[in-house]
Amino acid sequence: MTEKTGYFGSVVVPLYNERDSLQELYKQLAPVMERTFARHELIFVDDGSTDGSIDVLQELRARDRRVKVLSFRRNYGKSAALSEGFKAARGDIVVTIDADLQDNPEEIPELVAKLDEGYDLVSGWKMHRKDPITKTLPSKLFNLTTSLVSGIRIHDFNCGLKCYRGEVVKRISIYGELHRFIPVIAAWEGFRVTEKKVTHFERKYGQSKFGPARFFNGMFDLMTVMFLTRRAASPLHFFGRVAACFFAIGGIITLYFLALWLFGRGLHVRPLMVVGLVMIVIAIQIGSFGLLAELFSSKIERTFAYREYRIDD
Repeated sequence: MTEKTGYFGSVVVPLYNERDSLQELYKQLAPVMERTFARHELIFVDDGSTDGSIDVLQELRARDRRVKVLSFRRNYGKSAALSEGFKAARGDIVVTIDADLQDNPEEIPELVAKLDEGYDLVSGWKMHRKDPITKTLPSKLFNLTTSLVSGIRIHDFNCGLKCYRGEVVKRISIYGELHRFIPVIAAWEGFRVTEKKVTHFERKYGQSKFGPARFFNGMFDLMTVMFLTRRAASPLHFFGRVAACFFAIGGIITLYFLALWLFGRGLHVRPLMVVGLVMIVIAIQIGSFGLLAELFSSKIERTFAYREYRIDD
């Protein structure tokens, strides 16, 4: 797509210690935004960098008043950076891109064109990643698991290059490390989500912020997201299934020892017997949590329904 759209475009760039790449990123990004949008703004969110990134951003701001700079006093994480960038964005279309130069800004017009097909969020798919296997293999496992669990059939949930309608970024709420699941959260809110293949380059400057802990944290975050979205309307469905698993295992163990006693074999307290009884107690407690959560959820649902649908005379 080469024709300029009539949209006001915002690009949000979260960054942490990317001093060496910022000037080059601006030189790539600014012309693309100029060609694509009638008006645009560049929002850089410095997530507590300690390498002097803020000095480079201030230079860019002095050169181009369309550059907006948000700076955290310390590192809060990518979700916090994106959340604040989304709040500041004024565009009809909002684009996110990482500051490490591994994404290609020239693909932004094609992502915008994909929105014009009726979608609300277009997520990039780094089909051929230029990262070491220690990063690509866990990422593939994470994306496959997320796709299967969430039912959202895309290949790359955590690609930094995404394009949104403005209403999407104002509606979704992300915190912690939930930025990995933005397509899932957006889809749950009723927005149409798709993906598009994008190119991926090797990192030129700095070091990757990826570590083994992020993979395990991602799996815990996936549980959080699925509970907050798919199970939020009926918490007892979530807690009830977990409780049923514990109760079934504990029940089988207890029945085993009960059968031994009925057939005349002497019983002595054994570790496995204690495990069975403890699992039954845990199942009862989890089920109770589910009932309490169901009560709490129903009150919240009635409150929000009143706020959303109340008609004032």
